[in-house]
Amino acid sequence: MKTKAMILLVGLGTISNVMAKQETVNLKIIETSDVHGCFFPYDYIENTPMEGSLARVSTYLKTVRKQYGENVILLENGDILQGQPTCYYTNFIKPELPNAAAEIVNWLGYDAQAVGNHDIETGHAVYDKWISELNCPVVGANIIDNATGQPYVKPYTIIERQGVKVAVIGMITPAIPNWLHEKLWSGLHFEDMAKSAAKWIDIVRKEEKADVVVGLFHSGWNGGISTLHYNEDECEYIARNIPGFDIIFFGHDHNPRCVTVNNTKGEPVLCLDPSCNAVYVADADIQLTLTDGKVTDKKINGRLTDVSQMAIDNEFLSTFSHVSDSVKSFVNKRIGYITESIHTSDSFFGSSTFSDLIHRLQLEITHADISFNAPLTFDAIVHKGDIHMNDMFKLYRYENEIYVMKLTGEEVRKHLEMSYDQWVNTMQSPDDHIMLLDENAKHDNQRNMFKNLTFNFDSAAGIDYVVDVTKPDGEKVKILRMSNGEPFDENKWYKVVLNSYRGNGGGELLTRGAGIPKDSLDSRVIFRSERDQRYYLTKEIECQGTIIPHKLDNWRFIPEDWAEPAIRRDRKLLFE
Repeated sequence: MKTKAMILLVGLGTISNVMAKQETVNLKIIETSDVHGCFFPYDYIENTPMEGSLARVSTYLKTVRKQYGENVILLENGDILQGQPTCYYTNFIKPELPNAAAEIVNWLGYDAQAVGNHDIETGHAVYDKWISELNCPVVGANIIDNATGQPYVKPYTIIERQGVKVAVIGMITPAIPNWLHEKLWSGLHFEDMAKSAAKWIDIVRKEEKADVVVGLFHSGWNGGISTLHYNEDECEYIARNIPGFDIIFFGHDHNPRCVTVNNTKGEPVLCLDPSCNAVYVADADIQLTLTDGKVTDKKINGRLTDVSQMAIDNEFLSTFSHVSDSVKSFVNKRIGYITESIHTSDSFFGSSTFSDLIHRLQLEITHADISFNAPLTFDAIVHKGDIHMNDMFKLYRYENEIYVMKLTGEEVRKHLEMSYDQWVNTMQSPDDHIMLLDENAKHDNQRNMFKNLTFNFDSAAGIDYVVDVTKPDGEKVKILRMSNGEPFDENKWYKVVLNSYRGNGGGELLTRGAGIPKDSLDSRVIFRSERDQRYYLTKEIECQGTIIPHKLDNWRFIPEDWAEPAIRRDRKLLFE
């Protein structure tokens, strides 16, 4: 009897296994990040064709949607509102029009949109309107509304495909207060990402019972600003230390990355960053086995897909011709005339016509004593001849405001010390590099072989000084006099003009360098412009009509017998 019973039980088990319903679901998740207005295959700043762009991404999307149908999930990771004039035009020139970034995201059929720091930099009027015009949910779990204590936008969204629930949790780098004035994010604060991730991963796993959990993080891999309250770039930390994520799509640092790491439970987490300007998209393929409607097996693979040489989607171009035509007309507007070409590349090696033009205009606009300015692009040229509106984006890349601040002479020097310490090597022999370089950063879009970020390389005008490349960090800069011949006094207060990014603590030159407490910076500001710096530079050039660039020759590297040959070598290495 026992034998017969066992045979019967085995038989029933076999029948049960046969009757269990199994199916396979294949999902494709695609992410774009840091598009920076590269909607069309044309660079409106340089007036040249552009690799990548959403016009090529559109072609790729049509291909994968033919293969996967409704099982394609499309995610956008922020920093889409600032960069090319395509953004600037509907953000600030014609804000009454539908925002181009919203129109295009809607047409492409994105399923979720995250928010980047450069989106916040446009200010409430722009990004609130943009959010209201989007058809997809905007996600940002750590963007907190002070009035309610809840996320300002949706913390996450649930996307269902063939019975599979995909949770997408959005977050933004919390370092925004170090770069942007509070008026741009008034009524908000930004929580630490790891803390926020731990909270929301629990909710989507336990309450939403998500089958796949995706992070959509506008934050870099690691490094960046680190304080007692948060870290700027925390994606690697979250992937390794906050279990529950299957995939983390990220961006912000403009460094392409495709890597799988194991979290503290030994589970794999796919991490993808498609860099910037829509040259790559991040691609994740997910194969799920469902048994009786429940996920019993999960395979995830990822890659970065290069779209730079893909065909341009003519339907996309035709649909948005009203945007491209308006932007072309805007950037072709004549502003003035310049008597010789100026190059940002010169700015790294001494007093230059490019940086000194901005210094001169800043001092003329504000009547400050001293000007700070850094090269915001690596290798831009404003050519001799008519200056058009597109040239103003070469002259000044970002929508920073103009600040005038009170700094002591000692703070001015310490600010410059930190700047040159990030920029300049301490030469031990005449054969050393004069620039502080890192071969591993050769293809880094933000460093271009420099060890540090070039938009933090401030030089100064209004003072005469030398930079001794044989001296150790903190001792390189010697200020000789004010450029008008007056003595320079480290104990005296000076009016210093600089951009709002720097004035709010960006690059930490004022805080870590000059030693000014972060919470004291606001009290040092004696003037804030109402509009962005490019606007005022444009108006000043229009007023002057003809610009005659010239070097101020107020600073140089010493000793010259070491510096000059080293400059020639490093210039060739970096730019030739």
